[in-house]
Amino acid sequence: MEDITLVIDSREQEGYTFSVPSARRKLDAGDYSIEGYEGRIAVERKSMADFVNTVIRGRKRFHKELIKLATYEAACVVVECSFRDLIEGQYRSDAHPKALIGSVMSIIVDFGVPVYFCSDRQASCRFVESYLLRYHRRFIKCEARKTPQKKSGEG
Repeated sequence: MEDITLVIDSREQEGYTFSVPSARRKLDAGDYSIEGYEGRIAVERKSMADFVNTVIRGRKRFHKELIKLATYEAACVVVECSFRDLIEGQYRSDAHPKALIGSVMSIIVDFGVPVYFCSDRQASCRFVESYLLRYHRRFIKCEARKTPQKKSGEG
């Protein structure tokens, strides 16, 4: 595998631990990215409590984040719970599950940013790492095709 360093936003309070090198620095959008691709790929991580609070009470600020994420080549929101937890109201908030479902659908449809429910923190960490590594491989292949190859006998 090519050299890769995953970037963890410096404001991320409980950053994941990955099996590849990582570095902490401020990201313009999202909580996780790939070094050298910070303006092209990002993952926004949310615990269930943070997701519920953000889409109900922090909507304005989160919409600004989603507008940025929507411009990226690859971006998503990863939530550390199952969709079933959300629709069954397995959270500490007076927010109605229908309001949360509406928010999820708005993120996906209105902003074009996929939302992945990854059951828990460990599964979410594995998902984020796999997502970023896959995009890294994709970007490397695309860039290799764009780089002109030397003809035999040149250079």
